[in-house]
Amino acid sequence: MWLAPRHNVAMPSILPLDDRSIAIAVEHIRAGRLVAFPTETVYGLGGDATNGAAVAAIFEAKGRPRFNPLIVHVPDMIAARRIGDFDKRTEELASRFWPGPLTLVVKRRADSGISELASAGLETVAIRMPADRGARTFLAEANRPLAAPSANRSGKISPTTAQHVADELGDAVALILDGGACEVGLESTVLDMSGETPVLLRPGGAALEELEEALGRKIEIAGPGAAIASPGMLESHYAPGLPLRMEAARAAAGEALLGFGPAPAATLNLSESGDMREAAANLFAMLRTLDRPDFAAIAVMPIPEQGLGRAINDRLRRAAAPRC
Repeated sequence: MWLAPRHNVAMPSILPLDDRSIAIAVEHIRAGRLVAFPTETVYGLGGDATNGAAVAAIFEAKGRPRFNPLIVHVPDMIAARRIGDFDKRTEELASRFWPGPLTLVVKRRADSGISELASAGLETVAIRMPADRGARTFLAEANRPLAAPSANRSGKISPTTAQHVADELGDAVALILDGGACEVGLESTVLDMSGETPVLLRPGGAALEELEEALGRKIEIAGPGAAIASPGMLESHYAPGLPLRMEAARAAAGEALLGFGPAPAATLNLSESGDMREAAANLFAMLRTLDRPDFAAIAVMPIPEQGLGRAINDRLRRAAAPRC
């Protein structure tokens, strides 16, 4: 069923991301309130990860199951080492891929100060250093780790603009920092480095092939039914209100067609040239545009299962899964 944006609720303040708005955002964070901010992947719903009440407010605003851990965002390696244990191989990954769209799951330090709720009671913590300079400035000025899942209702399409956040969350967020459209447009790759064998928990903006090359070994991929150890592992997720059909050669009656590559009949096209980066950046925004009542469903043309295509197909499979 199509759901209209929640325009009947009060809208939060949206301010261009600059020194003044960052100072205001930091005041909100230190008061335990929530701030949405842009990263290169998607907009995050940030709250003080050391403040249990703020973390609980994130779960409440999103309607998120409390068994689903949150990613903790940091501005630099000094902050990352304060909350997680990094062995040599994990340090090397961080030095190569941070700042960037890679989340590393490591053992949580006993003295991290991170709320148990942020880690869903696990002994691990998911940490990311975003590449967006404005985001890192905000994180540095806040001077505390921020738990920040995507700034949308749980299970729905992730936000890649400030207006997406406002439409969905309304006044559940104190302030939205507007940094424009997200460059990558897909959530980060999540790699579990807490055990002897690296495990891919969620494909994303950092390609599996590049991570395997950096590690010099194959990475195990978490299969269906794996324990929830990071965001993005729920079977039904990233879903529009309309049903979604993958591997479509053409649209059926009443369907919108989301194309990839040459597709003259497409309603919208992720990338006419077949560029994966362009397709990833367009995915969530185009799904939102097509999620409207004059269509019966959304059909999506095939996407090659390689590089960023693996992450795009992961999001589409979860969006097409039976709704919880």
